[in-house]
Amino acid sequence: MRNRLEELRRERGVRQEDLAQAMRVTRQTIGSLERGRYHPSLTLALRLARYYQLRVEDIFLWEETDE
Repeated sequence: MRNRLEELRRERGVRQEDLAQAMRVTRQTIGSLERGRYHPSLTLALRLARYYQLRVEDIFLWEETDE
């Protein structure tokens, strides 16, 4: 699974620390998400979608090879 978190965050001029605080996670969690080392819980994915006013599918890109 790929994601657009870093792209979206940078486009909006949001620091990792600020996004982490808004999501109630650590900055390290945001960094791990952006690098694809961690997949979010459903709750966190929904919070991120709400924060960016996008659908979860617009942020997290599932590919057939991700099974």
